[in-house]
Amino acid sequence: MITRTVSKNPRTTRGDLVNDLQRAGTKVTKATISNTLRRQGLKSCSARHVQARLKFAREHLDDPEEDWENAIWSDETKIELFGKNSTRRVWRRNNAEFHPKNTIPTVKHGGGNIMLWGCFSAKGPGRLIRVKERMNGAMYREILSDNLLPSARLLKVKRGWVFQHDNDPKHTARATKEWLRKKHFKVLEWPSQSPDLNPIENLRMELKVRVAQRQPQNITAVEEICMEEWAKIPATALVSVTFRKQTLKYTRLYERRINYQNDEILR
Repeated sequence: MITRTVSKNPRTTRGDLVNDLQRAGTKVTKATISNTLRRQGLKSCSARHVQARLKFAREHLDDPEEDWENAIWSDETKIELFGKNSTRRVWRRNNAEFHPKNTIPTVKHGGGNIMLWGCFSAKGPGRLIRVKERMNGAMYREILSDNLLPSARLLKVKRGWVFQHDNDPKHTARATKEWLRKKHFKVLEWPSQSPDLNPIENLRMELKVRVAQRQPQNITAVEEICMEEWAKIPATALVSVTFRKQTLKYTRLYERRINYQNDEILR
């Protein structure tokens, strides 16, 4: 049972196993559990992605702000139609709840969504485009070709600027890496599964709030509003400051998480 449980859920702690076995009528110690798992070739380790994020955050925590002012951050995001309408409130008279002015249009199976690719730097938002088909590596390289360099010119980043994208397979494909190399783009090495480190998350949330406030009624309106609102987002805070705050925040978070995991191992 011990090995089977850990194989199904590697994050199970020794305390969890003790409690599970006790409920099943078997009393064991944590030392017995450790010995049993070791005999099966299993050892307790900190989660790999957490360690990678912590390493990345520590390495960049003291980088000068000038470095981050010269970076372009990118990501894809999905914007939904009617995504926030379920909580909208209206002022109405009694018995008027079904008047068209007091109801929210519903769409079977959801209102649909659009996929966007965008980028930004410390100086503000770069290009934002709609991705109308399922994106593959070739399409991603075309998006970069048509939008990344124009964004760099628009944002007036200095020569030697750094490009950030995550570890999506389309981004890390050999053909994409080769294309970036031939274009002489300097790419920021990014830890796996780390969307929370990317400051573009802040702009993405800002965009979604702005779109929801304008209450688009169809997909065409969603796209138009996205483009309008993206262009209006001001560069109120330097990305370098935002990113340094995030690296400090997540350095502390990841350290606490790893310490917690290590404490669990010893319990």
